[in-house]
Amino acid sequence: MSAKIHYRTTTIQGREIFYREAGAPDAPVLLLLHGFPASSHMFRDLIPLLAGRYRVIAPDYPGFGYSAAPPVEEFDYTFDHLAAVLGEFTERLGLDRFALYVQDYGAPVGLRLALAHPERITAIVTQNGNAYEEGLVEEAWADIRAYWADPNPVTEAPVRATQSAEGVRWQYIHGVTDQSLLNPDAWRHDIALLQRPGQDRVQLKLIGDYGSNVALYPDFHAYFRASQVPLLAAWGAHDQIFGPAGATAFLRDLPEAEVHLLPAGHFALETHSAQIAALIDDFLTRRLPGA
Repeated sequence: MSAKIHYRTTTIQGREIFYREAGAPDAPVLLLLHGFPASSHMFRDLIPLLAGRYRVIAPDYPGFGYSAAPPVEEFDYTFDHLAAVLGEFTERLGLDRFALYVQDYGAPVGLRLALAHPERITAIVTQNGNAYEEGLVEEAWADIRAYWADPNPVTEAPVRATQSAEGVRWQYIHGVTDQSLLNPDAWRHDIALLQRPGQDRVQLKLIGDYGSNVALYPDFHAYFRASQVPLLAAWGAHDQIFGPAGATAFLRDLPEAEVHLLPAGHFALETHSAQIAALIDDFLTRRLPGA
């Protein structure tokens, strides 16, 4: 029997937060944190594969998916604030111990949760969720770094292009050998949500703040060394945003980390959800007591 997936909302800081949840209430918790320009929708195939043994919870951040998306004048769209909202979210749901699955934007959000409460994190699964300079593919990040250094209409233009329909589609198709395996519903879902009024400014604000994550890399590395948190990297090796060097870099601070480079792109779940689910289940079964 397939697991029932529940679609719920709660209110955090006066804003509605949408999340997907499946699995037994007393099972080990796995918190799924999505990237840009996605939402909990990216986990639609993974959740049923894991819900038989884990309590799987996938929230949408403010400004993403089906959560509230207030304008930039009413909400501080920074990674510090997103992490604060998600921290309150975990407390609202009574999650005092949980593993993290982080992808893209999920890494700086999730790793901030780990810095704030390392005792709550049982394990980390990173799927192209970067924490090292080596993982930043220069061609993809050159325009963004220029925008960080000098935000103006000229440097802003190529950054805004990442929000275009073609820019979003590119994130899904690049590095995928057999594109007939890709469901276009994935990027069309993201594109539709990005076309809501005010979304361009929301996403520009966040990409402008992404440099704060790079500045925190030394803190993330110190956390890894001090905690020796069990870590699995299930990484799309053909990702041209966060390259495979970002996966192997974890071994520097976490020598017991397990790294798997998959023949996939940035959104590896679109083509390799079953393989990633199997890696996660095997990893958590071995590394988490009572899993």
